[in-house]
Amino acid sequence: MTESSLADLEFVVHSIAQTAVDNEKEFGDLDAVVGDGDFGYSLARGFEIVLQDWDDFDRSSPSTFLQKVAMVISGRIGGTSGPIWGTAFLRASTAIRDKERVTGEDAVAMLRAAAEGIMKRGNADLGDKTLLDAIVPAIDALAEEVGNGADAATAVKRMAVVARDRADATTSMIAKRGRASYTGERSIGSPDPGAVAVAVILERLSAAWSART
Repeated sequence: MTESSLADLEFVVHSIAQTAVDNEKEFGDLDAVVGDGDFGYSLARGFEIVLQDWDDFDRSSPSTFLQKVAMVISGRIGGTSGPIWGTAFLRASTAIRDKERVTGEDAVAMLRAAAEGIMKRGNADLGDKTLLDAIVPAIDALAEEVGNGADAATAVKRMAVVARDRADATTSMIAKRGRASYTGERSIGSPDPGAVAVAVILERLSAAWSART
């Protein structure tokens, strides 16, 4: 993968935000199966503010831009989603501090830092039936594509395929974190909303990136 500019990073973040807003009902309905049903609403309200404040974010560097987005998410998304998603963006910003352009390796480092932040903030790990079960394998796929010299469109498409496969696989898992964990074995039979959100976000980003290039 070649180096990416701030415009590329903005494109990715805007796609994430718009996807969260557009899929509010789908994500909420998934969460309502064994959770409290507020996941879609909380995510949409936070990323709605990101879109509203879009032109006002500090763009002096890629790291600063992500840091400002993280602050909005942390302050505006309710429930457990705000701290989790806010931490992810903040950790990603730290991983590229002082960089003016972002390489494929930097992208991997950003996402690994984000996943690590989610693990620590949510006291969660792979196999707990959370968004980590989709995002960590997707990051591994990105790392492999970067190592093979794939272009961005190819790498993101592979991430989307892997994320969807692993999100679907959470259907057979028992939830060990969040409200869904209170239901025990009743959490088996429906996919984790966060994992599905990761898959949907990456699928939308893949389609948008291919159309863009």
